[in-house]
Amino acid sequence: MLYFDHCASTPPHEDVVRTMSEIMTRHYANPSSLHRAGIEAERLIARAREVLAGVFGVSPAEWVFTSSGTESNNLAIFGAARAMQHRGRHLITSPTEHASVYEAFRQLEREGYEVSWLPVDRQGRIDPQALAQSIREDTTLVSLMHVNNETGAVQPLSELAAVLAEHPRVLFHVDAVQSVGKLPIMLRPWRIDLLTLSPHKLRGPKGTGVLYVREGVRLQPLLFGGSHEAGRRAGTANTAGIVTSVKAVRLAVESQAERAHRMGRLGERLRGRLAGAQGIVLTKVDGAPHIVHLCCPSLKPEVIVHLLEQDGFLVSTQSACSSKSGQPSRVLLAMRLERQLAESGIRISFGDEHTESDIDRLADALERAVARLQQLEEGRVE
Repeated sequence: MLYFDHCASTPPHEDVVRTMSEIMTRHYANPSSLHRAGIEAERLIARAREVLAGVFGVSPAEWVFTSSGTESNNLAIFGAARAMQHRGRHLITSPTEHASVYEAFRQLEREGYEVSWLPVDRQGRIDPQALAQSIREDTTLVSLMHVNNETGAVQPLSELAAVLAEHPRVLFHVDAVQSVGKLPIMLRPWRIDLLTLSPHKLRGPKGTGVLYVREGVRLQPLLFGGSHEAGRRAGTANTAGIVTSVKAVRLAVESQAERAHRMGRLGERLRGRLAGAQGIVLTKVDGAPHIVHLCCPSLKPEVIVHLLEQDGFLVSTQSACSSKSGQPSRVLLAMRLERQLAESGIRISFGDEHTESDIDRLADALERAVARLQQLEEGRVE
């Protein structure tokens, strides 16, 4: 079975598994405890903060560890919006964000905040000029993803950041879940105030999340209890999860250039194999190297997914968080794709283990699956 769903989750790195087992076995004490075992656990976490800070060139105190990318996004958005509401209640985002961002802003709208939803073009990109025109005196937060989790579309972060540099009182949150380890992230030059990471997308553990919070940025906590994470996130620290999350992030960033080049070649090969294939429409985006998105008009994408699984290939439809909704992709609709395309999207995402031979076999299997379904639709199967 070949796994082509790395945007949803990834197989853990061997070093991550080994370290996780070691820490869970030897360093299980509560890192808030005052005894020696607790102090040792706290030192491991402190060291992890230092490593993460070194990877991104920021301060160890600027990292908050959470339970997931979703929690990190929610903490950034709700935390910043509520902490800044005395200055304004106008927020900016886009309709193509991950569900954990999109639904957070929908909830804030219900709470009386005003949200400007920036349009995207047919490649899923935001026009920096549209952002500039949307900023008002009462704007407090802009939240935009770097790489779209469904199509792979890459936002022009440096250009968007240049716009926001003219408005230093507006906080800039970036959902970098799908870009870290594939594309460069420059926290300081891009003046990013808040940045979300999800280690299980980087061969790290599930049940962990990371949020960068620039020094001086105030957040209202979502969870209340102890004074963990400098008072920003209550709850006993997950020592094993934190240490292995940082290890996964470090390994991914250190090998980023080589991995991005190799995955980009695989993506080009798959697009080349499928270009002109009957019943398959490649989604045209200036995309991340590890994602290929396509549509099969008039065919049910979940059936294609199951046919590919029978052939030994695991892919997905929309994002894993939305794949069971049964609705057209709001991301593709926002890109102004026709409804029959928005209802038939397939996402293929690569990992470290894939080869050109794997790509060729997947392309063959996909063409077979589409041809079989087209025959069924036309009633030509005996």
